Amino acid sequence: MSPSDQDRIQKTVDLAAPVSRVWRALTDHVEFGRWFHVRLDGPFRVGETTTGNVTYPGHEDMQWESVTERMEHERLFAFTWPPGAIDPESTYSDDAKILVEFHLQPTANGTRLTITETGFLQFPASKRAEVLRSNKEGWELQAGNIAAHVMSQE
Repeated sequence: MSPSDQDRIQKTVDLAAPVSRVWRALTDHVEFGRWFHVRLDGPFRVGETTTGNVTYPGHEDMQWESVTERMEHERLFAFTWPPGAIDPESTYSDDAKILVEFHLQPTANGTRLTITETGFLQFPASKRAEVLRSNKEGWELQAGNIAAHVMSQE
């Protein structure tokens, strides 16, 4: 596995919904919470921290913390999260963060959503493969969740 394979997850999904609908599902904190299974305490605002609680069955003890990095209307939504959130036994620098980017592109049938998550080289080598596997599986599920959400919610 090359270093770039150990640092990045990318998932692309074609959604049969317009970019405006997908954008709303990503950036409205209440809608995001519905499909992502998290109850957020407030909206996403660039430069601000968003907190909440994970509601996904089996993970209800997890807290949500993210910092909204970028919001380019109907094009890019990006946030970071601290690696200690899923690996509390390891020590990380105060500026350690994992970056999640949602890129939206209009298509003939709706929207192409590309989800990219980077920063896994910050995890200890002994834990990295497991974190990558788990997060890759998570994005497979979440891609299905947002697809179902944007189709059922107008």
